[in-house]
Amino acid sequence: MPKFAANLSFLFQDIDFFERFAASAECGFEAVEYLFPYDYAPEKIKQALTANGLTQALFNLPPGDWDAGERGLAALPGREAEFRGAVAQAGDYAEALGCAQVHAMAGIVPEGADPAPYEEIYVANLKYAADYFAARGIRTLIEPLNSFDMPNYLLNGTKQARRIIEAVGSDNLYLQYDAYHLQIMEGNLAHSFERDLDIISHVQIAGVPGRFEPSVGEINYPYLFALFDRLGYDGWIGCEYRPAGETRAGFGWASEYGIRAG
Repeated sequence: MPKFAANLSFLFQDIDFFERFAASAECGFEAVEYLFPYDYAPEKIKQALTANGLTQALFNLPPGDWDAGERGLAALPGREAEFRGAVAQAGDYAEALGCAQVHAMAGIVPEGADPAPYEEIYVANLKYAADYFAARGIRTLIEPLNSFDMPNYLLNGTKQARRIIEAVGSDNLYLQYDAYHLQIMEGNLAHSFERDLDIISHVQIAGVPGRFEPSVGEINYPYLFALFDRLGYDGWIGCEYRPAGETRAGFGWASEYGIRAG
């Protein structure tokens, strides 16, 4: 049976951030994820998790200046010290929240720049992060993003992700498999998921096109969920989609998996 995590950066946008924890539990979710926790004290987030019986499934390292368009620090030259600070901050939050895995966003490569030196920096920084988090029992994840929503993002495919994971050479670096991004970039999801199962630690879902409910669009999610079960994937599946209307009204796709309107 798939295990779903509510992404609080996407779902329940009509209510306060901390109210979304209770709403998630009421709808049958057992875990939550979101982009970033850093605007809030970890103690307050932990209280919301505990009060609602929820697991913190995932969050991202600090991304740099998000409002200025930065989308991660791990591959940016001259930002290594800032990246290490982001690793430490994420580690403190993960330990406080009991979160077993974090995602290190790569960053944007300037238009027309050679990506090779950025990838070298990415590998070096990921080696540091993987070691740091391994000592704390926290998994380090990387995620390919599609080049339409995120132009010039360094990492945008599963083969590139595996190459980077192998270059880092750590047993604490994994693939965050976002079916929305990978359908846009590669398709053939059943094949790539089975091929890369050995390095996959987290899954995210959304409909393609539009990033709406998983029941909308070209991806046959019931088929994929059955495949995940058959292959023995037992990690979280993050619901990182934009509801087409009110969040609860769109949970029909998940009723057979124990998620309901609340």
